Amino acid sequence: MNWEQLLSLKRFGDTKKRLRAEQDETRLGFEVDFDRIIFSEAFRSLQDKTQVIPLSETDFVHTRLTHSLEVSVVGRTLGRRVGKAILEKHPSLKALGYTFNDFGAIVAAASVMHDIGNPPFGHSGEKAIGEYFKSGRGLQYKEQLTEKEYQDLTDFEGNANGFKILTESREGISGGLRLSYATLGAFMKYPKESLPKKPTAHIADKKYGFFQSEKEAFSDLVEDLGLLRKSTSEDIGYYRHPLAYLVEAADDICYTIIDFEDGINLGLIDEEFALEYLIKLVKNSIDTAKYHSLTFKKDRVSYLRALAINTLINEAVDIFLSNEEQILKGEFEKSLLDKCKYEAQINDIISISVSKIYKSKEVVEKEVAGYKIIADLLDVFVTALNNHQTGKTTNYDKLLLNLLPQEFKVQSNSIYERIMAVCTYVSRMSDSHAIRIHKKIQGNII
Repeated sequence: MNWEQLLSLKRFGDTKKRLRAEQDETRLGFEVDFDRIIFSEAFRSLQDKTQVIPLSETDFVHTRLTHSLEVSVVGRTLGRRVGKAILEKHPSLKALGYTFNDFGAIVAAASVMHDIGNPPFGHSGEKAIGEYFKSGRGLQYKEQLTEKEYQDLTDFEGNANGFKILTESREGISGGLRLSYATLGAFMKYPKESLPKKPTAHIADKKYGFFQSEKEAFSDLVEDLGLLRKSTSEDIGYYRHPLAYLVEAADDICYTIIDFEDGINLGLIDEEFALEYLIKLVKNSIDTAKYHSLTFKKDRVSYLRALAINTLINEAVDIFLSNEEQILKGEFEKSLLDKCKYEAQINDIISISVSKIYKSKEVVEKEVAGYKIIADLLDVFVTALNNHQTGKTTNYDKLLLNLLPQEFKVQSNSIYERIMAVCTYVSRMSDSHAIRIHKKIQGNII
């Protein structure tokens, strides 16, 4: 892979190449990507989607929106610092007009939208959609779908759903948000289809990145960017865009450290754990006098969090630059943080978060409720849309279809397309909206 091609400014529908030297520096294409995401409806819904504590009644716990903004800040720093070194190593990029800010803008934009495809109720929302088709009433559609279409549903993936949201055309709008291909490439952490599942231990094969419905858009993207094909069979699989490693690192850094911080501030984790585990990350940069001068727990934890994030940013940048050639060849098989010298400490922090936060009673109870809500919503809307297509619409179906936004009322002979339309509709709901709609279909209008 080569950097000039990887930094493509192309957007869906372009008929000629966009040159970096011809860009308006006050309205740079990669920065336009960030703006379009921020103003999108799908991004706004993240303000009411679970990050760690579902539907928390406290005012300082992170939502998907605040998490995404923080990941973008870390991603921008990672991109700029890596970009500065890349430009020094590849001066031809400077001659073409590229700057280190371009790298920061690409990674920031890809980072801010990294969770845009996640359903309500956290990662349990993905599992709830999958379970509906694997063992719930959705199992009845298996024989009407291809193997890969069915796998898209039973292993519903937020990353693939995000790519769908970002690129899907609808009436009057072609190419979704029409983001630059460089940003879409950096967003694509798993550039493969849903099958075969985890064909290798390479990080690019951990999950999948696009549904069968977006195969054409994906193929156009990887061809333009010059991504290396990984699969040796007819199955679609590619090595990552290099900047996807930085997007992943930004997310890993934030959820590892900030989820831990949330747990401490909620009282789910003792502050002593913060000092015990975070000190191993910040021992070379901490000002102990300043730390002990902070009166409030939140301020002390915030100070440690900032230092820990900075430590991991430094690590991620060093690892990326030390392995740039292997990354460009597709030979770097792990995430950046999996190769860092603090891997053991990171795993310890995650282990504490899993036991104290992710498996806490409040989280589990609300995830259970989310399973029921999502299954019920899928059931009634998929049934109504299918009955409408086959001319068997009941009066109840007609009422349900009136609730379904026009853009999701897909009229197609493909049952896969109809089911995916409903999955997209449900996945884009905020937590509160999903609860409200569920109450209505259950007959509770209070």
